[in-house]
Amino acid sequence: MSRQTLTQDLDKFFRYLQTERRYSLHTVAAYRRDINHLIAACSLDTEQVLDWETIKQADIRHCIAQLHRKGLSGRSLQRWLSSVRSLFNFLCRFNRATHNPATGIPAPRTAKRLPKTLNVDEINQLLEIEPLTAEARKINGKKDSLRYRDNAMMELTYACGLRLSELSGIDLPDIDWQQRTLTVTGKGQKQRRIPFGGKAHQAITRWVKQREEMADENEPALFVSSRGSRLSNSSIQKRMKKMAVVQGLSANLYPHMLRHSFASHLLESSKDLRAVQELLGHANLSTTQIYTHLDFQHLAGVYDNAHPRARKK
Repeated sequence: MSRQTLTQDLDKFFRYLQTERRYSLHTVAAYRRDINHLIAACSLDTEQVLDWETIKQADIRHCIAQLHRKGLSGRSLQRWLSSVRSLFNFLCRFNRATHNPATGIPAPRTAKRLPKTLNVDEINQLLEIEPLTAEARKINGKKDSLRYRDNAMMELTYACGLRLSELSGIDLPDIDWQQRTLTVTGKGQKQRRIPFGGKAHQAITRWVKQREEMADENEPALFVSSRGSRLSNSSIQKRMKKMAVVQGLSANLYPHMLRHSFASHLLESSKDLRAVQELLGHANLSTTQIYTHLDFQHLAGVYDNAHPRARKK
């Protein structure tokens, strides 16, 4: 085995995640945090040459127990284990280790939580905004532009089932106006093309006209801030939460709730799990299948309310 410090080994691993696995900076940062937990739990010296063979299954289990006592959920521990397994698979591949001590170690189970969604009436309440008069638009100025921008963001998120990072990453050339399709870059830098309907088309068109007065000259982003630059993820979250309050919704709205609603409503109407998987950009069908539980809950509710032998007296 070559003699490299722990820091050198980890630098190569994180570069591998970015270049070969094409993970986003956000995902690589999450891996880095997970590996730092391992370093701290095992009291490893990052500047020393490390024999990775000295880390045993008992060390991995000890680290899991530590993190569990600190309050990490079963889902977070599963992610941590996945990060450690990926690290050792990488080390084995490049002859820095001969086995993976994280293999075969189970994480504490966590109860599956169904995603929160809005029903169709709530979606309509959220997305239907009254156009302002010309006089009111002069008075409001940029505030009116921001209102149209926020509406367009929500319309497009619901129309295409977008992730937050996909929404913030949209550039003007990603929109095919004639075909009414949107090209987005999802996890692992995988691209997919998604159609959008008339309501979303109307909302985006209205915003683009306002955008011309706000965006910096060379800014490609579809959604920009009042300063003219690309709108950040955190700003999008805040604006959507605010719009839900303005529109009178009691739900604590966040972007992924619109994505969940898109998937649930589409599956409820079409029953086509594979198509929903493609539209959402899920790598595995099992990830999409959680929406079948939502669909079943809806059917069970209809049954309980409608069937003569199910209704309570």
